[in-house]
Amino acid sequence: MANKQLQIREKTIFDGVFTKYFLKSIFSLWFKLAGWHITSSIPNGAGVAIAAPHTSNWDFIFALGAAILQDTKIYFSIKDTWCHIPIIGRFMMWLGAMPIDRSSKGKGQVELIKNFVRSQKDSRVYFLFTPEGTRGQSDKWRTGFYHVAQGADIPIFLAKVDYRLKEAGVFHSYQLTDDKDNDINAIQASYKSICGKYPHKQFPHYIGAIPKVNATDALIMKALYSFKGVATKVEISAKLKKEELSSAMLDFLVEKGFLERTVQEDNSFEPRYRLTFAGKGCLLHLYPTLTTS
Repeated sequence: MANKQLQIREKTIFDGVFTKYFLKSIFSLWFKLAGWHITSSIPNGAGVAIAAPHTSNWDFIFALGAAILQDTKIYFSIKDTWCHIPIIGRFMMWLGAMPIDRSSKGKGQVELIKNFVRSQKDSRVYFLFTPEGTRGQSDKWRTGFYHVAQGADIPIFLAKVDYRLKEAGVFHSYQLTDDKDNDINAIQASYKSICGKYPHKQFPHYIGAIPKVNATDALIMKALYSFKGVATKVEISAKLKKEELSSAMLDFLVEKGFLERTVQEDNSFEPRYRLTFAGKGCLLHLYPTLTTS
């Protein structure tokens, strides 16, 4: 007889008194003594949370601590056969395991999450995925998280455990566009500046902290993000409602690698600017959400 399809458990460890009071106090004290802190961005509602970079088992502990301190429920995928095992299965689902039938090639997972989200409209629920797929060295991401977010019509929450800054939690709520490759490249660019416990193992490769940009530079980049393509200095100025935008400001961002400048061969038109993936990655850290409308 086939096992009955399991559903995501509504009440987990995150709903009990043990977590809300005891574990929260423990993690609060631990983070304070260790010099760690949580991110200021705490998206409401449901979303697919990327946990990256993943190079150590400690990543999950810090991520768990951040979730508990932010009053967030997290769920993680596990093969459904584990959840059918007496006692062990119940315990795993109490911890937040999502029972997934791997034979359905992801379709069952999307439906499972969609049905659960409908019943948890006002809850802060994150479905956790590790795109690297392993805490060992990796050279690519698995993009199943993207298809789940797309199919369930929920955003992607970019979460981190940064051992250089000693910071854990979600730093951006990414709204999907109709261009998967563009979305993935922009998201990956944002993770190049996050330092894992063992940075030589992480993917994308760690390139160091984000270069400093001032408030005006950040607004210029944000304005360009909304264009979805290229724009002239005049168009950027109009978007910012700024009468005078110097070429030096744009040149600075080009030198930083955040903007690309293109010029017509006959030089009859003024230069046009485009936001690079490095620029998009930086923006995802500077603003908790971004839209292209």
